[in-house]
Amino acid sequence: MNTQNIDSKDARLREETRLLGRVLGDVIRDVSGESTFAKIEQIRQLAVAFRRGADNEENAPIKQSLDQELDGLSIELTLCVVRAFSYFSILANIAEDRHQNRRRRIHRLSGSPPQLGSLRHAMDFLAGRGIAAQEIRQWMERALVSPVLTAHPTEVQRKSVLDCEREVARLLAILERGDQLPEEIGETEASLHRSILQLWQTAMLRLSRLRVIDEIENGLSFYRYTFLSELPRLYGEIERALSERALRGNGNPAQKNSAATAAPEASPRIPAFFRMGSWIGGDRDGNPYVTADSLSSAMRRQGATILQHYLFEVHALGAELSMSLRLVTPSAAVLALAVHSHDASVHREDEPYRRALVGIYARLAATMHELAGAQPIRRAEVELPAYPNPDEFRHDLDAISDSLCAHAGSALAQGRLAQLRYAVDIFGFHLASIDLRQNSDVHEAVIAELLAKAGVHGDYATLNEAGRVELLLRELQNPRSLVIVYERYSDNVQNELQVF
Repeated sequence: MNTQNIDSKDARLREETRLLGRVLGDVIRDVSGESTFAKIEQIRQLAVAFRRGADNEENAPIKQSLDQELDGLSIELTLCVVRAFSYFSILANIAEDRHQNRRRRIHRLSGSPPQLGSLRHAMDFLAGRGIAAQEIRQWMERALVSPVLTAHPTEVQRKSVLDCEREVARLLAILERGDQLPEEIGETEASLHRSILQLWQTAMLRLSRLRVIDEIENGLSFYRYTFLSELPRLYGEIERALSERALRGNGNPAQKNSAATAAPEASPRIPAFFRMGSWIGGDRDGNPYVTADSLSSAMRRQGATILQHYLFEVHALGAELSMSLRLVTPSAAVLALAVHSHDASVHREDEPYRRALVGIYARLAATMHELAGAQPIRRAEVELPAYPNPDEFRHDLDAISDSLCAHAGSALAQGRLAQLRYAVDIFGFHLASIDLRQNSDVHEAVIAELLAKAGVHGDYATLNEAGRVELLLRELQNPRSLVIVYERYSDNVQNELQVF
């Protein structure tokens, strides 16, 4: 391992941390005045000195000075100090995250053994245990990994703050490149100052409680930032690693050398064993604002989010797949998709892939309206019926991929199209499953009322466990409904029935 490279990366961390601290200081000085900045800086220096001498008995005078400074602050100045330290921690975390990414890259570039937790480490571990690629695929056929997003409004960072953090990280990456002209460096640093100014003048906490729909939107923002792009990329990485493992196992040097560039179609696509879940909009335990309406809103918003992603990707594919009939021979399936799109543009007459994608886009737009009650940002050029299920959408994408591979276009099939096909496997038209949670006491009361009004049992709550099991099993085998249409039920029962 090249320790000199790692030392230089550590120096870069210190440089970025100092830069962010300096810009934050400039912002505080500009907005709150020199005296406020001086007070914050004095407290910072005392805090650093106290921390460094924490185990030193002679540290008492520093602690006393720090206590005096903090005790003498006004409410307004106290808030300024708290915000300054909090925002510096946020900015320092950005620099440290970037530093960790740099270190991982250095490890990879230096040829070091794969790091614990990485996909390469996992593959090497399985290979060391003698587990073949085919066995891993078979395990994936049976497996289900479902990380679940939960809603805890008191712990969720504001989207505005997250947006600022991402912009700061992006600008730091530009500065690190080292290929900017002096005037470009000045523009980037000015943008960094603006982002940190925006951060400083943005309230860290909301004054009002989040509504359920706000929690839903907060959760969906993480899909747009990470999951929609990164999960399909991860599947592609796993697929390439398994293909490489399979080729290495054959012991053919020529195959081994070509493994890294093997097309996705060279081996079966891995099953979608990793699927997202969510409590947001379905967790009713202790939250009276989570109702059947919020569950319906969550499903519609999730559907709109994933379908809008598909629409964007299909439109982008239309820009990429400009192949002409004069130069390639598409499959009969793609030609049929082109005809059925009813695309009348004279500019695309000899571009079957684009015409096919116009039709696919139109069907997705109709699906979005049908399932989510929403319209795409970019309107469809033709009107076609909605897809009845994600499998039909996937079938059309497969037809395009197979056709590209048939006329030496495998490289085109491996890019955006491969990512989109995996996205459909992972997210379908629903994006994520929604877990429903409710206190069992509520369900007990609902069942008791249903049984009583149906004349089955007058006091379900008094039965012991064995009696309840016997009664419930008997009712589950009875085809008639427990709900009587002309009966009037409590709000509790009506709410739970609406959820189901």
